Amino acid sequence: MERSKLQRFMWIILALVALFAITAFVVLDQSQFGQRPRGERQERIVKSPHYQDGEFKNLEETPTMTDSGGFFHSLYEFMFKNTPGLKPQDSIPTIKTDLMNIPTDSNVVVWLGHSSYYMQLEGKRILVDPVLRGNASPFSWMIKAFKGTNIYHPEDIPDLDFLLITHDHWDHLDYETVRKLAPRVKHFVCGLGVGADLEYWGIQPNKITELDWYEAFRPTTNFIIYATPARHFSGRGVTRNQTLWVSFVLETPRHKLFLGGDSGYGVHFKEIGARFGPFDLTVMEQGQYNRKWKYIHMMPDELVQALKDLRSTNVLPVHNSKFALAEHPWTEPLDKVIAISQKYHIRALTPRIGEILYIENKNQSFEAWWKK
Repeated sequence: MERSKLQRFMWIILALVALFAITAFVVLDQSQFGQRPRGERQERIVKSPHYQDGEFKNLEETPTMTDSGGFFHSLYEFMFKNTPGLKPQDSIPTIKTDLMNIPTDSNVVVWLGHSSYYMQLEGKRILVDPVLRGNASPFSWMIKAFKGTNIYHPEDIPDLDFLLITHDHWDHLDYETVRKLAPRVKHFVCGLGVGADLEYWGIQPNKITELDWYEAFRPTTNFIIYATPARHFSGRGVTRNQTLWVSFVLETPRHKLFLGGDSGYGVHFKEIGARFGPFDLTVMEQGQYNRKWKYIHMMPDELVQALKDLRSTNVLPVHNSKFALAEHPWTEPLDKVIAISQKYHIRALTPRIGEILYIENKNQSFEAWWKK
């Protein structure tokens, strides 16, 4: 009898494991999860000096978590811990600029929320890390945008010269957004391996340029896009670090911009500053931080040193004010960057979502809209 019960129990366990495996396979097989690099793309990845022991590595040792509880403990705390002010009670104030009618000779940046922003530089139209829908996850019920922040959609974006992708995380690369924009994008630029997702989603290989750190894409003699290092990780499903995470440097005869992507503080900032600085504008992550994952997301007090390393004093803080991905109050990142800017004489540029930032206007300022 006891043996019979044990056998039934084992069969139940096996059935549950099989059900879980089938469910995981069905879920991960959906298009939005993308596709792992293979073939010639994988052969190129293996030759990268930053790909070791079957995965991409940071320039320095980078643990994902700093506490003993690990990822799932932090996830549990995030989901069930009641952080005051984690999300806004009311709709966030925004300005919906008509991007189609910005003069093409204007050098501007328009923040679209979180880490998505539209740029015009030397007549080129550029979009960075597009997530233009109401959530930053594979499922519509997860990680929803704050009230009033999801005001831009793919149809609001002009025809693009370049779409830049810093890495493949869900809050930086959205399947539906890319699919809708693809016919109106001349060229995609991303880190090694990310092109596998794009090609799987129907984008022609000749429209995709994948770069290793410090490689360059030169669409014209007067416009250069460099992929530069970041200190982070990658992955849209179970497997991590099969694609490369990058920052970007945009260089023209008149301007230099640094686009940071997600990154912990590290030695790479000083190297980038030495090679390319100073910068007219630096776009830096400022938000969704926590001491538990400080090596992959920069803490506010590290921003000053990062800007000093980069040789930049003008910063547009992003990665905030649209999605709650950490435990801090939603207004804290901008409060901290303003306090830091006043103390260390940094020019912090804090436009509302949709408000135009003029790259060449050194006197432009913005109100503290998040306090209203």
